[in-house]
Amino acid sequence: MNDFSPSDLKTILHSKRANMYYLEYCRVMQKDGRVLYLTEAQKENQYFNIPIANSTVVLLGNGTSITQAAMRMLAQAGVLVGFAGGGGTPLYMANEIEWMTPQSEYRPTEYIQGWMSFWFDDEKRLNAAKKFQVARIDYLSNVWSKDKDLKSEGFKVTDDKILTALDTFEQRTTRAKKSSELLLTEAQLTKVLYKFAANNTGTTDFTRQHQGSSKNNIDKANDFLNHGNYLAYGLAACTLWVLGIPHGFAVMHGKTRRGALVFDIADLIKDAIILPWAFICAKENATEQEFRQQILQKFTDHKALDFMFDIVKVVALQGKPA
Repeated sequence: MNDFSPSDLKTILHSKRANMYYLEYCRVMQKDGRVLYLTEAQKENQYFNIPIANSTVVLLGNGTSITQAAMRMLAQAGVLVGFAGGGGTPLYMANEIEWMTPQSEYRPTEYIQGWMSFWFDDEKRLNAAKKFQVARIDYLSNVWSKDKDLKSEGFKVTDDKILTALDTFEQRTTRAKKSSELLLTEAQLTKVLYKFAANNTGTTDFTRQHQGSSKNNIDKANDFLNHGNYLAYGLAACTLWVLGIPHGFAVMHGKTRRGALVFDIADLIKDAIILPWAFICAKENATEQEFRQQILQKFTDHKALDFMFDIVKVVALQGKPA
C-alpha cells in the first residue's frame, strides 16, 4: 500500500470532526488502506470501519490491541490515541501525559508563541484563567437555555438557585487574586451543580466518588461523570495538539502537573454537558454505550470542539488576529 500524506487525510478540520471512539475486546488494524476494528463473533469475525479523516480521538479499553500499520495511519490523519480501562477510565498509557499524539512539524506556531508571551507573568496567567472561567459559564448558560432535552429534565438556567450560584461565581472570579481562589470558587459552583442535578433526578445522598461500582444510581452517576470527563479530556487534548500548545502550560490547575492544561480546557464544557447528562442517564439506568452516544451527540449539537478551539485561540493571541 502507498502511504497517504497527512494532507490527503486531513480534509476535515479537527474543530469540525464528529467522531470519538471507545473500543473494547477487539483488534484495530489496517486493511486495504483503511483502519478497521475486528470483533470475534460466535460464528464469524466482523470488521468495522473507523472513518479516521472525520475522527478526533480513539480510546482503547479492555481486551484491545492495535497494529503498527493502524497507528501509522491514525497518526497521519491526526487522530489521538489513548489506552484506558473499562468504561473509558482510567487512562493508563499515553504520551504528552494524556494522549499518544501524532508527530507533525507543520502545526501552527503563533498560538504557542502567543501563549508563551503571557504564561510566565503571574498576573497575565491569572487573567487567562479568568477568561476560561467566564467562557465556561457563558457556555453553560447558552447550552442550558437552548437544549430542549435538558429543559424537559428540569435543567433550566433561569432557576433561582442556578442564577444565584452563577452570579456568586462571577463575582468571586472577578475578585480572585490567585489561581487557588479560582479553584475554590470552581469547587463551590460544582458542588451546587451536583446538588441541583441530584435533586432534579431524584438521586438522594449523592457524594462525588471517583471510583464507582454501578450498583445504584449514585454509583452510576459517578461512573458516568468519570467516563464523560475522559471524553472531554480527549477533545481538549485534540484542541491543544492541533494548535501546537503543550499540555504543561496550565493557567489554573497548577504548573507542577504536566497534563494540567488539558484539565483547564476540558472544564469549559464539563458542567454544561457532562454533569447533567451523567445524572439523567443514571436515573434512566442507561448503559455506558448509551451514555457515551448521548454525550457525543450533545458535543456535536452544541459545537463543543469548535467552542474549545475558539476560546483557546482568543486566550493564546490575547485578542490579536492570527
